[in-house]
Amino acid sequence: MKHMPVLFVGHGSPMNAIENNRFSAYWETLGGQIPRPEAILSISAHWYTPGLRVTDVPFPKMVYDMYGFPEELYQVAYNAPGAPRFAGLTKELVGENIQIDNSWGLDHGSWSVLCRMYPQADIPVFQMSVDRLASARDCYETGEKLRRLREQGVLILGSGNIVHNLSRVNWSMEEGGYPWALEFDEYIKNNILNKEYENIINYSGAGESAALAFQMMDHFAPLLYILGASEQQDKVSVFNDSCVLGSLSMTSYLFK
Repeated sequence: MKHMPVLFVGHGSPMNAIENNRFSAYWETLGGQIPRPEAILSISAHWYTPGLRVTDVPFPKMVYDMYGFPEELYQVAYNAPGAPRFAGLTKELVGENIQIDNSWGLDHGSWSVLCRMYPQADIPVFQMSVDRLASARDCYETGEKLRRLREQGVLILGSGNIVHNLSRVNWSMEEGGYPWALEFDEYIKNNILNKEYENIINYSGAGESAALAFQMMDHFAPLLYILGASEQQDKVSVFNDSCVLGSLSMTSYLFK
């Protein structure tokens, strides 16, 4: 059985699903950089629940959890099969703190990236929520429990943004980030490359930039699950290393 990488993608705007830009262009190369998965577990910032949830339906539904975008975006269909067996294994690995919940499906945190990585939609996909009651350490430790999925050929994909402060978005600042956004993004990157994950769990150590980087853990927590699922011997690659709109980081990581 292939030992799969783990992946954190800064997904940014849902428009990346249909726009051709440098971020979506790189996503299109990702599928070719890693072995073909048996299934994909997507941990999306956009399913933010009290307690952990996981889907186990044979065919996940599309969730269009965004408002005010062009009609073309609501026509995107990613009709990948589900992965009930792997969802069951995930529940077994995590234990009593996770429940099956099929009220959700694949939201744009998942399908906007996957429609670029695997446009044929022929790899089974199931989604796990971000637990809004969990601490940063809880998220990391849950990721450690998920690590065994890698041995079963499952690609674990975390989809969020390391800096995600929509209240401070500057629409006239298409490229680049505020100094505090760049500072926090760099703090996280340096600690990932040095594998100093305690400094990421204790992200407030970054100082004032940490207080501005996000208002809720929803978009940051997927990174913590991915770090927990990574292994010491993994080689880390950084891609889409940049901030946009002042307060949004697209910086992404592949561990393999």
